[in-house]
This record gives sequence, C-alpha cells and structure tokens, in this order.
Amino acid sequence: MNNGQSTTREERFAHGLEVLQKVDGEAGQRVVDSLADISPELGHQIVAWAFGEIYDRPGLAPRDRQLVTLGMLTALGGCEAQLDVHVNAALNVGLTAEQITEALLHSAVYCGIPKALNATFAAKKVFAERGLLPLGQQPTQETPATSA
Repeated sequence: MNNGQSTTREERFAHGLEVLQKVDGEAGQRVVDSLADISPELGHQIVAWAFGEIYDRPGLAPRDRQLVTLGMLTALGGCEAQLDVHVNAALNVGLTAEQITEALLHSAVYCGIPKALNATFAAKKVFAERGLLPLGQQPTQETPATSA
C-alpha cells in the first residue's frame, strides 16, 4: 500500500500487480490482458488503483473484501464475468465453496432470487472448473426421533 508515500505510476502498477496475482491469480491477469487492445488505461487503473490502493488497504482481510465484492456484484446483476473472477479470488483467499454458496444464498433476501440464481450459477461454473462439485449435502430439518 502507498501509506502516503509518493510513488511513481510504474511503482503503483507493480505493487497492484503483486496484490492482483495473490488474490486473482491468472483470472485477474486475463482481465487486464483482455483490455490491452481496447483500453490499456482501464487495465492499468484496475491493477494500480483497485488492487494496489483499495484492495490492499489494512481495514479488511482479503476474505472479507471478497465477501463484500461477491455481494455487490450479485446486487448489481449482469456481472457474471466479474463474478467468475471474484469467486476464484474468494477461493484463493481462503473462503470455501460452501461459504461462498451460503453468501450467495443470503444475497437472495436482499438482492432477489433471480440475481442470487445468476451469481450461484456463475459460482457453480468456477467450482466445476476447480473440481469442487458436488458440494456437501445441505442440512435438513428432521423431526427428532421419539422412543416408543
């Protein structure tokens, strides 16, 4: 993080790239690379500002930042490509597939079922690619056994 020190544009980018690679790995780099022929400046800002300045702030742990990000992308809707990257990132920073699924289920209350479904299907794609399906059985409510 900058911590108030003056840095060059190149230094900010290099720092952001380190953070991006720790969090998003190849998926983040693919996003930046895909912008090279249309908007390299947007790619630069994603790396230098979003990851180097904002994502690397000390106030939240990376797993918490990913939970917030997943919730916001779900709420926005139409962000399935970004959800793909951030579901991978959430796994990379220590969230489990079950925790991600639970967060997306929780989002149905606040964002609506259609948006939660779209986000869950984006997560399912990532989980399948990473060999994480099927997830464990969800607990069911059972009637306690009574003795006869």
